[in-house]
Amino acid sequence: MEPIIQTRDSRTNVDIIFDHLYDEITSLGLLPGTKISEADIAARFGVSRQPVRDAFSRLENMDLVLIRRQKATEVKRFSLHAITKARFIRAAVESEVLRRAARECGPAEAALLEDCLDQQRAAVAAGDHIEFGVLDYEFHQTLCDIAKVAFAFDVISAEKAKVDRLCLLGLSKLDRMPDLLADHVAIAAAVQAGNADGAVEVGMMHLSRLDATIEAIIEQQSNYFEA
Repeated sequence: MEPIIQTRDSRTNVDIIFDHLYDEITSLGLLPGTKISEADIAARFGVSRQPVRDAFSRLENMDLVLIRRQKATEVKRFSLHAITKARFIRAAVESEVLRRAARECGPAEAALLEDCLDQQRAAVAAGDHIEFGVLDYEFHQTLCDIAKVAFAFDVISAEKAKVDRLCLLGLSKLDRMPDLLADHVAIAAAVQAGNADGAVEVGMMHLSRLDATIEAIIEQQSNYFEA
């Protein structure tokens, strides 16, 4: 009978192992190319290999690990093709979100955006790139809420997750937080002013900042990318 890891909620062993590995991978605790052992993970959590296999399978479906027969599972390296695809989808959806947000933004909505920006300023001042990453998600979710298309954030977050490790690596290595905050300030200002075209223009420029991040990381850590 499979041991049950003690928790305060109803998560299964698979859930707990998945959550742990997901956090490790997306926070760069486990870098691209790192090998992770099924046996080691099972021993660490005091379970059989089956829940570890199931957790690995979930991570593989999210394109975060590479499972290979007779070889150790590996944290997935970055794929330029996957990054290009994710950014295309996100840009298309986010453009419409920004247009709608600019039309729907009133005083209450403007105040929500200002609160988001204040929290981001605090994270930048503290040099906390992990917290800034969380607040980045919240900012884009708030824009979807203002646009009255909360469901759009499901798409944005799914595509954003595919490049989050790369973005986080850029934040931690290249100190891009001030630039990203400045972009968010400009996006919020355009939305608050009802300037749909301006919001989209800044939003697309914001997404394009990843170009420089990719180039810099390829130059510094080419082994993080698929051959």
